[in-house]
Amino acid sequence: MVASSISVRTQKLNLWYGTFQALFDVDLEIKQGIITSLIGPSGCGKSTLLRCMNRINERLGYVRTEGRVDIDGQNIYAEEIELAQLRKQVGMVFQRPNPLPISIRDNVLFGTRIHTPKADKLSKEQEEEVLEGALREVLLWDNVKDRLDDTATRLSLEEQQKLCIARLLPLKPSVILMDEPCSALDPKATEAVEELIWQMRGTYTIVLVTHNMAQARRASDECVFMLMGKMIEHTETADLFVTPKDSRTADYIEGRYG
Repeated sequence: MVASSISVRTQKLNLWYGTFQALFDVDLEIKQGIITSLIGPSGCGKSTLLRCMNRINERLGYVRTEGRVDIDGQNIYAEEIELAQLRKQVGMVFQRPNPLPISIRDNVLFGTRIHTPKADKLSKEQEEEVLEGALREVLLWDNVKDRLDDTATRLSLEEQQKLCIARLLPLKPSVILMDEPCSALDPKATEAVEELIWQMRGTYTIVLVTHNMAQARRASDECVFMLMGKMIEHTETADLFVTPKDSRTADYIEGRYG
């Protein structure tokens, strides 16, 4: 799929942790419905940039942000934005799977139950439809359909990560942020999660932070290279790895530093 509209746009985005500046005037446009990977050496700002897209950095009281981040055309740093609604629209998957210590069923339905007004509460039959749909979408239904009441933490790491993705889907996010979602997985599980991510493109805009250059090449349509808090290069993934325009990008992907 080739997307044309812009799902995420940052303009002159700057961020400080206390007195340390982590992002410098980041201007970025992420197309709708594709997978965009953020790469760069440790400490370059890629995870910080990702977390600006759902304002999760604000959990830290010493963080200060300037500039603008638009999601689907709306400035998410505007005063009227409600964080609960933003995080329905922009889902987050973390490095290590973080299922709740409750049943598989209750994990998937957790967000729906919280965000659905009492007057619109789903029937049991409707909940079962939501549950099965989300688990099928992450290719997990056949594995867990006979143990939906088991505690989610008993699943394998691969299954837990898929479950964490499934937990987002009933809320119908337009953007899914993934912060090194395969770093805790073995190669076989990584392959399975990458396959899932690839199948989700088109339906969702996915922004993927990865330290794995091979993963960035395999699992993204476009790639952003960051260095020392600045965006150095953003282009189609194949072009970035084969014919990078900036010498610093070439140095990084050829392993000269980072």
